Amino acid sequence: MSWKELLLDVKRRGLDVGPEVATADGALGFWPALEEVYGKARQQRCWVHKTANVLDKLPKSVQPHAKQKIHEMYLSPTKKTVLEAFETFF
Repeated sequence: MSWKELLLDVKRRGLDVGPEVATADGALGFWPALEEVYGKARQQRCWVHKTANVLDKLPKSVQPHAKQKIHEMYLSPTKKTVLEAFETFF
């Protein structure tokens, strides 16, 4: 089953109004299918998958520190605390 087929099935079963924001893992085809079936929902990449992809590109020796800083950033309550975590990232 394609993403489009899945979303059309969900719509047919009663989800007439599309989501305002959608979170996904980056699977190919999801965003275009969502736009086609429900219009322009805001897109947000899943932090678990985003973090795993970033860590995969780093040397193993820095991954624990990088993971801690990434978590600090996405759990930050304000832009200021995000920037503080980013400044100490490197």
